[in-house]
Amino acid sequence: MSKKHYGVIGHPIGHTLSPFIHTRLLALSGIEGEYGVYDIAPEELDEQFDKTLSKLDGFNATIPHKQAVMRLLTEKDETAELYGSVNTVAFNRHSDGTYTSKGYTTDGIGFETALKNAGIDFGEKVTIIGCGGVGRVFANTCVKNGCRLNILECKAALENAKTFAKTLNERYGSGTAEVFETSEFNAESDLLVNATPIGMFPKTDACAVSDEVISKSKAVFDAVYNPTDTLLVKKARAMGISAISGMTMLVYQAAAAQTIWNGSSFDPKDIEQLAQDCFKELNK
Repeated sequence: MSKKHYGVIGHPIGHTLSPFIHTRLLALSGIEGEYGVYDIAPEELDEQFDKTLSKLDGFNATIPHKQAVMRLLTEKDETAELYGSVNTVAFNRHSDGTYTSKGYTTDGIGFETALKNAGIDFGEKVTIIGCGGVGRVFANTCVKNGCRLNILECKAALENAKTFAKTLNERYGSGTAEVFETSEFNAESDLLVNATPIGMFPKTDACAVSDEVISKSKAVFDAVYNPTDTLLVKKARAMGISAISGMTMLVYQAAAAQTIWNGSSFDPKDIEQLAQDCFKELNK
């Protein structure tokens, strides 16, 4: 069997745990492969897709490419079409030297599994901060689990959030989603979700919402995994609120990507152990 080649794209991407995670997952699958990191600026995406990325067997996409890369793909699976973003791309090469590409999103699987393992329920009312690529996945996942949404955005992105909320209301029914400017929101939530990079290393002293908003939440999920515990997670726990970071989600969505690429399956105990090892790796 020939060696497989994968990677992750983002900008700026800095230190990422993706190579550590996927190298372990490849080993657990008995597959010889390598996993690289590609810092690609938005204006270089088209050129690098054909020049570099298409030479891989597949790749993952993170900020800011989850939505932008969709226009370059031959095909998107149903979930990616629904969520309007992809985080996993697979290539299929043909004998004539051409290739096709297909996009998927595995964030929803990782999100649901992480919450379940932490004993956190979606509840009836979920507040999501941000509606970029991962925020849209979270929003659709929550609605499919019977939730109503508050979507928070900064003033500059408010119109984009309103357009997205309109789509959700048309798709799932009037009143499914409401939009608020983050700085003006002050309501209760069964689950508060941060779907922005706010609080990510190195700007670890930032928090996506006010203490008052946190205190009115029954549970908190922060998609950021570096640092291990963001300021949002720390504040919530100090208030006695169940809160988790994005590490377990990161590992489960990576495992789902390996299933897409190689048909791999994993023992949940191996995945949980990998998540714990990721915390150690992050804190080295």
